Amino acid sequence: MLTLYEHPLSPYAQKVKIALREKGVEFTLQTPDGMGSGHAAGEFMAANPRGEVPTLIDDDFSIFDSTVILEYIEDKWPTPALLPSSPIERARARMIEDVCDTQYEAINWGLGELTWFRRGEGALSEALRDKAADQTEMMQAWLTRQLGSSDWFNGKTFGWADLSVIPYVAGSASFGLGPENSSPLGKWFQRARERESVTTTLKESSSSTAAMETVAEIVKQGLFKREYRDHRLEWMIRSGGMKVVLDGLENNNIRFSNDFA
Repeated sequence: MLTLYEHPLSPYAQKVKIALREKGVEFTLQTPDGMGSGHAAGEFMAANPRGEVPTLIDDDFSIFDSTVILEYIEDKWPTPALLPSSPIERARARMIEDVCDTQYEAINWGLGELTWFRRGEGALSEALRDKAADQTEMMQAWLTRQLGSSDWFNGKTFGWADLSVIPYVAGSASFGLGPENSSPLGKWFQRARERESVTTTLKESSSSTAAMETVAEIVKQGLFKREYRDHRLEWMIRSGGMKVVLDGLENNNIRFSNDFA
């Protein structure tokens, strides 16, 4: 029995779902109770003391951290292979994943704070949005260079590097910052979205955005606390959003990573 604790909007969960679907592995999806409140409990917290998604439970074995989960999936279900065969290309795929999971994720996360959670409204919000737009353009330019003349980031076939980029480019597109359709990155994105694994995963994500319309009020009440960890916190501060952090601390509606009990 394979269970994946996730949230449809989590880019980390999205890449795991794409990997499982590419390999034809059956799994059950579950959204943790109390997710986002800082008070998640039960089997989910027992499996992952960080209280973060995704968390994969394979019978009685639990794995957290999306990259570790991808490694486990590749080891247990090696066919079709998602990592390239060449050591150089494998390292390149992992570097692309790391950049997307840190620098790129932080940009989209910041836009989510502004759009859905109504942080730093007014002039501050506009300044942060402008900063995010500039950073997105630079990130997509870097990705375009990594793609080069290939159809896929992974090389000759769709794989690890591609599924690591998809959630973040899709996230940018949801904020009106997607690549031009005629650009190399835009053409890659179109090819990727034609795959069933990607289509299904992105449809789950888009279907869940309607629920985000009311989340700002829940945050205001302190019932939903966003996790300001490592690269996310860095993005907000260095992009000019120190006031957002200070306001969140004062209003008790942001949190940091869990201590391991």
